[in-house]
Amino acid sequence: MTAFVRSTSHLNDELKATIQSAYRAWLGARGFSPRRGQREMIAHVARTLTGETNRIAVIEAGTGTGKTAGYCLAAIPVAQALNKTVVLSTATVALQEQVTLHDLPDLKRSAQLKFTVSLAKGRGRYLCLKRLDDRLKYHQQQDIPLFELDSADHTVLYQAMLDRFGQGHWDGELDSWSEELPDGAWAGVTTDHRGCSNNRCGFFKSCPFFKARNTLEGSDVIVANHDLVLSDLALGGGAVLPDPQECIFVLDEAHHLADKTQTHFSTRTRVQGTQQWLDQVNTVLGGVTQRFARPQELVSLATSVAAEAGALNVALGDLALGLQALTYTQRDEDLETHRFMLGEVPEEIRALAAAARPPMEKLAEDIERTHEALKAAVSGEVNWENIHEAEDWLVPVGQLQTRAEATLALLEDFSGESVYRHARWVNRTPYDVELVSAPIEPGHILKTHLWQRAYGVICTSATLSVMGRFDRFFERTGLDTEVLRTRIPSPFDYPRIATFTVPDMASEPRDFEAHTAEVVQRLPKLLAQEVSALVLFTSWRQLNAVVKQLPEALNNELLVQGEAAKQVLLASHRQRVDDKQPSYLLGLASFAEGLDLPDDYCRHVIIVKLPFAVPDDPIDQAMAEWAEARGRNAFYEISVPDAALKLVQACGRLIRHENDHGAITMLDKRIVTKRYGQALLDSLPPFNFQLTASIDRPS
Repeated sequence: MTAFVRSTSHLNDELKATIQSAYRAWLGARGFSPRRGQREMIAHVARTLTGETNRIAVIEAGTGTGKTAGYCLAAIPVAQALNKTVVLSTATVALQEQVTLHDLPDLKRSAQLKFTVSLAKGRGRYLCLKRLDDRLKYHQQQDIPLFELDSADHTVLYQAMLDRFGQGHWDGELDSWSEELPDGAWAGVTTDHRGCSNNRCGFFKSCPFFKARNTLEGSDVIVANHDLVLSDLALGGGAVLPDPQECIFVLDEAHHLADKTQTHFSTRTRVQGTQQWLDQVNTVLGGVTQRFARPQELVSLATSVAAEAGALNVALGDLALGLQALTYTQRDEDLETHRFMLGEVPEEIRALAAAARPPMEKLAEDIERTHEALKAAVSGEVNWENIHEAEDWLVPVGQLQTRAEATLALLEDFSGESVYRHARWVNRTPYDVELVSAPIEPGHILKTHLWQRAYGVICTSATLSVMGRFDRFFERTGLDTEVLRTRIPSPFDYPRIATFTVPDMASEPRDFEAHTAEVVQRLPKLLAQEVSALVLFTSWRQLNAVVKQLPEALNNELLVQGEAAKQVLLASHRQRVDDKQPSYLLGLASFAEGLDLPDDYCRHVIIVKLPFAVPDDPIDQAMAEWAEARGRNAFYEISVPDAALKLVQACGRLIRHENDHGAITMLDKRIVTKRYGQALLDSLPPFNFQLTASIDRPS
């Protein structure tokens, strides 16, 4: 299905010839035959990006299309002709590295294209040498409140980091540190833009972040991830990546875009935690004032902060009491939630949040002024005692500023009127109450920050439509209806190479105990059918219950999520299969997409339960409420399409190339017995379906 065809004034004969020549060279070098779907994708990308207007396209490319080569072979020559930068964004850092280290080098070599590539990650994934030096220099000086008061002692680890970096055995990137890091250790030696003095820092020339950032200058292709793209756009664009108007964004795995945006632009704050944080604010600003011999500007700010912190502490205490009076629903052993219907905060809570806003605003302003004063000190614009230590205080004060602004944003959200719909709720634990707000319609954010600013955007994935329609994706991402959308089917002969079976289950998942028992009873025989399998669950509760009850004889053949890091489990799995030993991976949603396990690495995908959203998720409940309030059927218009996309992704773990083969078993008979099941089946590739479950449509 294709919609909206545009004129292409920039797609001249020379550019067409460049793209065609690169494609022929790539096919020849790889020994491939031309694929219709891949040619179609190249054409759509080239025509879209060379158009005068509406340079946005949504392209669903089925597994086996070769979409990475498809969009690169068009986007890179077009970007070079237009003097633009390709920002290729993926959903995860792991896929970033796959594209950077394997896919693009192969394309560059085989297609005989000349282009430069850089890998971009957020500042938080790089070591701050100044912060590391401070940790080692001040770790025994408890009277100087540079760090969190309750931070653990990671001195031995930090010394090892410094040694390895200094000897050239480590590049300062989190992702290349070989050992697992203790909780909180990495946060102590990285920073954000507020804690950085840039080229005034004594470690600037060796800084891992700026070294990496410098490689972005002039690169033809920058490989990023959705989180980094959203962070850069939230800062106005051009903070790390080039200005959006100079970029052609290729958003791979675009089915994650709305959820990533929703998460990135959510706000939350813990009330009692913020009250305790106020003590840290007073301690740090008092420490700053004392360290520089009490200059008048800092004395005034510290005095003002102390007064505002006291007023804010009282206001937050009143807010906490008001929140405790709400009615909560138990979600697990230590968590209760009160969700505000349609996201509307009652007047009494709004008033309490509004009362906390003025002191929070003044506190945030004073912290910002303190941070600006420190930057002036670093620049040599003021004459304080111990001025050489000013840079040491940028990070702790900058971190206070970041938290102050986040808390203020949450209070403003809970106390004011919002133009756009939000889900709002309160989480209560035995230790604290937490306010949370999340945008229900992330599309308006993407429209403002991305669609209206970028030179061009290609959104692609194997799963963007449901039953051939893109309605859900367009609604959630805020795309205009005139944007090109098209589906390119997979070239695989699914009826011949893949079987999808639904056995005649006696139980349904809503009866947790009975369904779990039946899964335990069936699983050993199902696993024995192949040398390898991927078993997918929707909850830790059922995963743990099933593993606990499986026969001990299977223990040495199972690799269960949570027992080791994901990459460690995958490496062990591949090694076992290579050694001709049975190996079965058991996991949750993160194992349901992104895994590339071709051939004997995955001959059987077993799906324990249909991947519907968790019933008590506050955001999903709020979206359903809003849909119902507009006269829509939330289950069929939201829950079923979202489950269909997740199901297609899960099934996509089985067949990775046209000569692959295997089986899928669904241990949830609702896909056959319930009316909505047909919509889910219609969204799947044309497998060889063996639906033996008893049909009971009316229920």
